[in-house]
Amino acid sequence: MNEPTNSPTIRNAGGPRISQRLVAFAALLLISLVTNAAAAAPDDEARVTFERFVAAQNAHDVKAVGSLLLNSPDFLWITRGTPVWGSEPALKRFAALYEGTWRLDPEASSLKIMMLGDSAAQIYVPIMFTIGTAGQAAQPTRFLMNLVLIKTPGGWRVSSILPIPAPAP
Repeated sequence: MNEPTNSPTIRNAGGPRISQRLVAFAALLLISLVTNAAAAAPDDEARVTFERFVAAQNAHDVKAVGSLLLNSPDFLWITRGTPVWGSEPALKRFAALYEGTWRLDPEASSLKIMMLGDSAAQIYVPIMFTIGTAGQAAQPTRFLMNLVLIKTPGGWRVSSILPIPAPAP
């Protein structure tokens, strides 16, 4: 005997219950959201490291900058056409530059982060440097900043800084 039921599910003519389809769709949507969130996390971490690096530079905080550089002789910074190899020589150069005017103002709306696998990221951002030796007038100069960050057990670290002089916008 087929008696009507007061079931909250609706049957689709000969097909599975709509509630089962809805549950399956919701599960797929949840898996997609979790996967996308996990994929977005490394570039968010790299962005935060870059923001900390800029803040440390603007504060002239050599110790904080040092904590964000890859502690390696393979660290590379090209400055005024000259390569500086190693984090220790770079920190000495930063300390000397901090005696004068040194300010970074990145164009946040143009920041791009390209993941190069799970443990490396390239950051590109136009940036205005205001630079001046102690006692001299500071000059704003626009650069196209390129950094490579490496994920280490201690977090993301800057492994190279490659500024390219650029014309004013």
